[in-house]
Amino acid sequence: MDSQTSQASQAPHPPSSPHTFQVDLRGLVDLLSHHLYSSPKVYLRELLQNAVDAITARRATEPDAPARVRLYAEGGALRVEDTGVGLTEGDVHSLLATIGRSSKRAEGLQEARSDFLGQFGIGLLACFVVAERIRVVSRSARTPGAPPVEWTAADDGSYTVRTLPDAERPEPGTTVHLVARAGAAEWLSPGRVEALAREFGSLLPYDVRVGDEAVTDLPAPWDRPYPGPAARRVALARHCHGLFGFTPLDTIDLSVPLAGIRGVAYVLPSAVSPAQRAGHRVHLKGMLLTERAEQLLPDWAFFVRCVLDTDSLRPTASREALYEDETLAAVREALGERIRAWLTGLAAGDPERLAAFLSVHHLGVKSLARHDREMLRTMLPWLPFETTDGRLSLEEFAQRHPVVHFTRTVEEYRQVAPIASAQGIGVINGGYTYDSELVQALPSVRPGTVVAELDAETVTAHLDAVDPAEELALSGFLAAARARLDPLGCDVVLRAFHPLSVPALHLDDRDARHEQARADAEERADDLWAGILGSLRGSAPRTRLVLNHLNPLVRRISALPDLELIGTATESLYGQALLMAQRPLRPADSALLNRAFIGLLEWATHSEDGQA
Repeated sequence: MDSQTSQASQAPHPPSSPHTFQVDLRGLVDLLSHHLYSSPKVYLRELLQNAVDAITARRATEPDAPARVRLYAEGGALRVEDTGVGLTEGDVHSLLATIGRSSKRAEGLQEARSDFLGQFGIGLLACFVVAERIRVVSRSARTPGAPPVEWTAADDGSYTVRTLPDAERPEPGTTVHLVARAGAAEWLSPGRVEALAREFGSLLPYDVRVGDEAVTDLPAPWDRPYPGPAARRVALARHCHGLFGFTPLDTIDLSVPLAGIRGVAYVLPSAVSPAQRAGHRVHLKGMLLTERAEQLLPDWAFFVRCVLDTDSLRPTASREALYEDETLAAVREALGERIRAWLTGLAAGDPERLAAFLSVHHLGVKSLARHDREMLRTMLPWLPFETTDGRLSLEEFAQRHPVVHFTRTVEEYRQVAPIASAQGIGVINGGYTYDSELVQALPSVRPGTVVAELDAETVTAHLDAVDPAEELALSGFLAAARARLDPLGCDVVLRAFHPLSVPALHLDDRDARHEQARADAEERADDLWAGILGSLRGSAPRTRLVLNHLNPLVRRISALPDLELIGTATESLYGQALLMAQRPLRPADSALLNRAFIGLLEWATHSEDGQA
């Protein structure tokens, strides 16, 4: 091959002529209805949105232009009229007939873009979800001499455009006519149209009516003047009940002027799980965007439901949710600050209302206080905790006890609370959600406070030791008791403590429980896993059964001459101590309880037979 041939083969090919995407309109409508939009009802929001945007565009150049939207539903058809900017024939060809292009991009409207609700140009396509035919009659306000134009489209993707006589549309604006598709007439019925118009458009800034019935209800309930705070509270409570179905415990104003946000948060009157995602109502420039905004508030504020209007947050493509971006993150933080300030204000000036709130929602405040030291300091006198002195705040408890002892689990608290209380040791139950974290954070907001975790060793150390001579005399009894419980991984200790009515105390800690669980798993495993689990054997202290030498029953058992009976009685005391601590029973523990019960019955009946 010569060089000329080689160069010719490497020369670029001339570009081929461009092609145009072919769009299956019916397939696109199916995509919209089944995947983008949650319900066919959004068609009415799109119609209202287009009408409001058209009016906004016209008022950008004609501030005194009329601002009316009228909806008329009858016989499976809907007519929507607006006094907006309107369209010329050229606009119709370039805008309505081109999927993905929006009239908001038209020349001369770009400067007003921030005032528009729509951002994606889907527009009238959403109407094909409920309509088989769309007819648009429009007259441009920007080109007064242009005649009215009619655009008629079918759901097969075909459309026609023609100009009309001036009498067909004397004034600028647009009228949209829909004819329902088969099975969708209910969506265009008068009652449904009015209900949807009220749902989506109650806060729109223009005069919107369905027939003669006004849809808009301005100003918003939180912006209206009231005779006084009590009247405002009653009105907002009524508004909350109508929206969410409950009467709020209180109302929190959520004004964030820099973000263009106005609204309220309603405090739930009953407790809810922190894991339950709250659904908030968000309006975008007056148009309802969603009733299920979940990411609007910080996670800790799960005890409120919000309704607000914003002009700064971005909607997703479906305009049914909020786009997660830096603006939303900043708004979330600002709204959280408003709720935090409300709590601080209650603590400073309205303790009765704060107490009523905390009796229901203390969990949410505790969640906030974990990460907010100032909030923890503010709430110290108010947040309730379960303690051996009753339900107290951390501040009250710390004032009573030089060392703030706590347990990490409810089970540990139930084990030690009665005994620790009798010994004068104050204990906080840290087993509930967030409680142990808050107790441990106490020194950071209350300098000088000593916080210590209460474990089995600490409790045992506070119990009185038995006289060495007496314990030596009971060595045979203790040996028999230890031998019986040794297979269960439990030691037996003799102490003297109050209350006298408690014969035995079952004590363990997390390390002991982990070791016990490992040993149980090792016993059930095959040779391979048993070897692996055996290599993980730790040196953790074993659980212990602390027998109360002051208890009359324990004294009688320790004097028994029958070592087998001592073992059976010890098993009974062990089982009773487990049940008192409300610990979950392992299969081995259940078997022990059953064995001890049967053994004691046999001994009792044998003794009666012997006496007979």
